[in-house]
This record gives sequence, C-alpha cells and structure tokens, in this order.
Amino acid sequence: EMCIRDRYINLHTIIMITTKLTNKIMKLTHRIFFPALALMAILISGCSDKKSYADLLKDESQAVNIFLSDNRVILDIPADSVFEVGENAPYYRLEPDGNVYMQVLDNGNGEKVKDNAQVFFRFTRYNLYDYQNTGQLGNGAGNSIDTSAGTASFRFNNTTLSSSTQWGQGVQMPLKFLSYDCHVRILIKSQYGVYSEISNVIPYLYDVRYFKSISE
Repeated sequence: EMCIRDRYINLHTIIMITTKLTNKIMKLTHRIFFPALALMAILISGCSDKKSYADLLKDESQAVNIFLSDNRVILDIPADSVFEVGENAPYYRLEPDGNVYMQVLDNGNGEKVKDNAQVFFRFTRYNLYDYQNTGQLGNGAGNSIDTSAGTASFRFNNTTLSSSTQWGQGVQMPLKFLSYDCHVRILIKSQYGVYSEISNVIPYLYDVRYFKSISE
C-alpha cells in the first residue's frame, strides 16, 4: 500500500509540475505569438497598400487624359504632314497607343534631319501629376532652365548607341515630320521616355527645341 501511495503522490506531483510548465509555456507563447502576428498583419497591410505596375500605368493614363482634356487633340497625323502651328495648336497623336502627343510651336528651318545625324536639343519638362493636382504645369526642369545640366543630344533613328537610346523614343519622334530649329511641346508617357526612368511611371510634357549644332 505504501508503494502504491508513493506512486500516486509522485504521479500527482508530476501532473502538477507539468500543468504549471504548460501554463507558463502558454503565457510565453501568447506574449511572443500575438505581437508577432500583429507585426505580420502590419507588414501585409503595408504591402497591400503598394500599387502594382498596372495600377501605376492607370494613374499615368488618368493624368495624361486630364491634361489632354484641357487641350485640342487630333488623333491622326495630317496626310500632307502640314501641322497647325502656335500656342493654340492641337496636340497630335504620334503613336497609335497614345504614348506620345505633339504640339507644334515652330516648324523649323526646312532642313530635314537625316538618319544617324547628331541632333542637339534644349528642353524643359513638366511632371503631369503636378498638373493633375493643381491644374498648372508647375516648376519645370531641364537644360533650357539649368545650363549647368549640360548639352543633350542623340543620333537620329540610331537604336544602338546608349547615348541616343537613353532619352527614349518619344523625344525623337517630332523630327520624323519637322526639321532642325523646330520648337515643339511633346507629351511623353513613361514607356517612351527616359530609359532609366521607365519604372517610375511618370508622364512628362517636354518643351523642346532641336538644333544642328551645339552653338545654336
């Protein structure tokens, strides 16, 4: 009987110790698990707030449409390539998917640019998200304003030199129709803009003049 009772006491003691240990483990688990769970929820929420690339493209199109809605737009290039000129001229769509639009302020000197010819240009560009938010173009940036930014140039229709391709396709497109010394405003979506900035998905309005030599 003594042996059985001792075994019973030892078993009871083990159960009590195990129960206490279990309670402590449960409390410790609660202290660690729930804060960790809350942190995970915050992180997941933060990730879900980040826009996808598709969402950014939609935002870009909306900003572009708002700007274009305040201007005249012509979807086709004139068959004779004779564009309306001036501050009130329309924006012509130069690219079928609407990535580039051009307003002509000056046709140029009549000398057409040949393939691979070096073209120098001065520009000021405006972030169209500023226009979307304020209805105004805001502060521009570029080598027309900041001469310390240096010269900008490309080889016309050259798709191999990084010095040309870095500017994107959009900035060269007016010269398919116009000549040296022309002055245009070009609306360029990110996919046709500066190569290194494509992932930023920012549409810009460029005010550009094109020259044959750097001295002009």
